[in-house]
Amino acid sequence: MKKTLMAIGLSAMMSTTAIAQDIGVTMARFDDNFLTVLRNGIMEYAGEVGAQIQVEDATDDVGKQLNQIQNFIASGVDAIIVNAVDTSATVAMSNAAAEAGIPLVYVNREPINVDDLPDNQAFVASNEIESGTLEAFEICKLLRAQGKAGGANVIVLMGQLSNQAAVQRTKDVEDVVGMDMCSFMTIVEKQTAEWDRVKAQDLMTNFISGGVEFDAVIANNDEMAIGAIQGMKSAGMDMGEMLVGGVDATADALAAMKAGDLDVTVFQDAAGQGAGSVDTAIALVNGEDVDQKVYIPFKLVTPDNLDQFMGAN
Repeated sequence: MKKTLMAIGLSAMMSTTAIAQDIGVTMARFDDNFLTVLRNGIMEYAGEVGAQIQVEDATDDVGKQLNQIQNFIASGVDAIIVNAVDTSATVAMSNAAAEAGIPLVYVNREPINVDDLPDNQAFVASNEIESGTLEAFEICKLLRAQGKAGGANVIVLMGQLSNQAAVQRTKDVEDVVGMDMCSFMTIVEKQTAEWDRVKAQDLMTNFISGGVEFDAVIANNDEMAIGAIQGMKSAGMDMGEMLVGGVDATADALAAMKAGDLDVTVFQDAAGQGAGSVDTAIALVNGEDVDQKVYIPFKLVTPDNLDQFMGAN
């Protein structure tokens, strides 16, 4: 198994010829816009290449997800794909699959043991260092363009703190704020809304009613960005003056951008990650050499290039 870290396009993985007949897939949750696109990407690509897919909803329950993996092992699947509920619980998942000799592929959410995966395991996603950095740096540039380089307050909405993506994207924002050209930005609030639109709206309502003054909202994902927008609109705020950023470039986010409410998002190729995870699982079953970290690039989305991404997620 190759240990090299490399960024590749999905097209570079299409050489697999033999097909795994049965792949078990456990998703952190079905009730999530981005993860729905990811799940559909897995199922649609599996159908194209003739693989049999069984997809289970872990409903954000770590114990349930571990049981699903054990059930896949007991049923004799050829490979397992995991979108982890809690990325700190992945060691137990890796160990269970390794002991059974079944290839395992983590998709989208980086396992805590990503640098120490067994030889028949891999990780397919996008490099989260890019996501929050692209988002926060664009907000920084927009604030400068608004003439706020003398000082600007920023609210950061975080995803689930058990999730590596939320931790990394938040660190990305903090790193950008620490840059000389963006040091005029001050993070005045930083709280988790657990990737959720309604929770983000509630948080924003609390911030506004509590008198928090801010110039921009930087959310770890689009769902929370949309929730923040809804909270601000309910409070009668002018979205033409407020800057809001998210990550994922979901259909709802792109619609919000087209309406002039969302200023920045970052395209994460959910369908590409899904297809890549199936390709990687099949390659592992066939004993082929596979890079253990397969990264599909993030892309910045703004109103200027919005049309290029409509319908992509």
